Amino acid sequence: MRFEDLLREVDGFGKYQILVFLMLCLPRLVIPMHFLLHNFISASPSHHCAVPTFAGISNLSQDEVFLSSLPQESDGVLSSCKMFFRPQFYLLENSSWEQDNTSSVQNCQQGWIYDDSQYISTTATEWNLVCENKGLNQAIATFFFIGVTFGAVLFGYLSDRFGRRRILLLSFIVTMLFGTLSAFSTSYVMFIIMRSLCGVGLTGISIISIVLAVEWTDIKHRTFCGTISGISWSVGYMLLALVAYLIRTWRWLLLAVTSPCLICIVIWRWIPESARWLLTKKEVEKAHSYLSRCAEVNGKKDFCSKITPEVLQKTVTVDESRTYFYWNLVKTPKLRKTTLCSSIVWFGVAFTYYGISLNIHGFSLDPYLTQFMFGAIEIPAKLGVYFVLDHIGRRHCQAWTLIITGSLIALNTVIPEAQGHALRSAVAILGKGFSEASFTTVFLYTAELYPTVLRQSGIGCCSFVARLASSLAPLIMLLEDTWKYFPPTIFSLVAGLSGTVAFVLPETTNVQLPETIEDVENDSAKVLGTPVSDQSMDGEIAHGLMSQTSTDAPLSQPQEVNSDSDRTQHQNNALEVNGMHTSGC
Repeated sequence: MRFEDLLREVDGFGKYQILVFLMLCLPRLVIPMHFLLHNFISASPSHHCAVPTFAGISNLSQDEVFLSSLPQESDGVLSSCKMFFRPQFYLLENSSWEQDNTSSVQNCQQGWIYDDSQYISTTATEWNLVCENKGLNQAIATFFFIGVTFGAVLFGYLSDRFGRRRILLLSFIVTMLFGTLSAFSTSYVMFIIMRSLCGVGLTGISIISIVLAVEWTDIKHRTFCGTISGISWSVGYMLLALVAYLIRTWRWLLLAVTSPCLICIVIWRWIPESARWLLTKKEVEKAHSYLSRCAEVNGKKDFCSKITPEVLQKTVTVDESRTYFYWNLVKTPKLRKTTLCSSIVWFGVAFTYYGISLNIHGFSLDPYLTQFMFGAIEIPAKLGVYFVLDHIGRRHCQAWTLIITGSLIALNTVIPEAQGHALRSAVAILGKGFSEASFTTVFLYTAELYPTVLRQSGIGCCSFVARLASSLAPLIMLLEDTWKYFPPTIFSLVAGLSGTVAFVLPETTNVQLPETIEDVENDSAKVLGTPVSDQSMDGEIAHGLMSQTSTDAPLSQPQEVNSDSDRTQHQNNALEVNGMHTSGC
C-alpha cells in the first residue's frame, strides 16, 4: 500500500499532526524576520558631511554653518555627500546667489553626521556605508541571499541523506550561531560572512519545516496546511515591524529576531522524524515507533495490533525516483520549453517580490507601518489565490498577477511625490498583494507542470533561479543614483515580461498530473473526470492495495477512482514536494 493509506490508519490529520504542525509554524515565523531584516538593520538615515572647524564660523548658528559649508542639490536640499572645500560665506547674505564653481565642492572628508531620530544605529552608520560606499550597504542583502541560495542546495541534499529531524536541528544551531555572531561583528567583512552563513541555516529551516509538515499530513489537508504555513510567513513579516519599532539598534535587533531559535531548539525534541523518509531508508523499527506514537495520540488504539514492524516491512512501499537528474529537465523538447519558461517566470516572481519588499522607505508611511501593511496585504492575497485558482486557471492567474504587479509598479512612478503620497502608498501596498499572489501561485503551478519523476528537480531548479533573482534585486536599487525611475522601470518590465511568458506554459487546472517524461512529451495527461485506461486504473488500484498475510486482515479495500478523489489527489500531490508556498523563501 501507499504511505497515504498508512496515514489513514493513524488518522491523517489528528491531534498529533496538529501539534507537529504548530511546532513547525514557530520557526516559519523566524524566516521572514531575517529575510527582510535588511530593511531596518541596514537602513540609511538622513546624513550630511561632518563640517570641520573653519576660522570665522564659530559664531554662526548651525543652519548658517550648513548653508555656508554644504552645497545644495537641484531641488534645494542640502547635499548628503558633498561639502565645500572652504566655507562660502557670501551665501549667508543671499542663498540664491550662484554657488562657486565645482572645483570648490568635494566629498566628505571627516565622515558624516547621522539623524538618529528614526534609527539609533544601523550598519550604514556603523561603517559609514553611505554615499560612495552605498553599494556596500546594499550588497549586505545580496550576500545574505547568496547564502540562502547555497543553503537550498546544501540542506536539501543533507535532509534527504541524513533525515529531516537531525538536519533541522543543525539548521537551528547554524542560524542561532551565525545570527548571534553577526550581531557581534567587528568589521564589515566579518558581518557579511556571518550574515551569509546565517542565510544558509535559515534555508534549512525553511525547506525542512515545510517538508516535515507535509509528510505527516494526509492528502486531504495538505492544501490547508500549505495555506496556513504561508500565512505564518506573513505573520512573521508583520512581527518584524513591531520588533524593529521597539528596538532601534541594529545589533540588538539582530539578537532579538535570532533568539526564537533557542525556543525552536528546545521544542525540537518533540518534533518527529518523517516516517515516510525512514521507510525509504528501510528503518522500519523507527518508522513504526513514530507511527505508533501518532496512532496513540490520535486515539487509534488498534494500530499496533494491526500493523507490526514485520507487516510494515512487507506491505508498505514508498515511491522513490533516484535515476533522474537535473539534466533530464532539458533533454526533451517540451520539458526544455517548460523549464526555460518556468525559470523566467520564477525569476520575475522573486525579483519583483523582493524589489517591492526591500523598498519600504520610498512612501509617505513610516517604514514600520509600511512593513506591517506589506505583510498584512499578503494574507488576503493568499486566501484570494486559494479560492480563485480553480476558477480562472493556473496559467491566467500566474500571468495576470505578474502583469498587474508590473503595471502597479509603473503607475507608482508617474504619481507625483508631492501631491500623491497617500495614493503612492496605497498603490505600492496593492502591488505587494498581487506580487504575493504570483508567488503563491507559482509553487503549485510549477509542481503540476513537471512529471512525478522530475517534480522535485524541476522545482529545485526554478527555486535556484528565484534565489539568484532575490540576490540581484537589492543591487538594482542602486541604479536610482543614475536615474530615479531606473529601478521601478526594470522591476515593472521584468514583471510584465515574465507574466507574458506564463501564457506560453500549458494549463494544468483539472488535468491529471503527469507521471513520466513520456506523459509530458506525448500530451497524455487527461482532464479529470474523463475515463482513464483500464490498465492505468488497474495499476493505480493495485499499487494502493496492501499485501495480505494469513494472520493480518487488510487495512483498506480497493476504492473506485472518481473525479472527486482525482481532483483532491491532483491539487495536493503537487504540494507534496514543496508544501504549497514558502514566500520568497
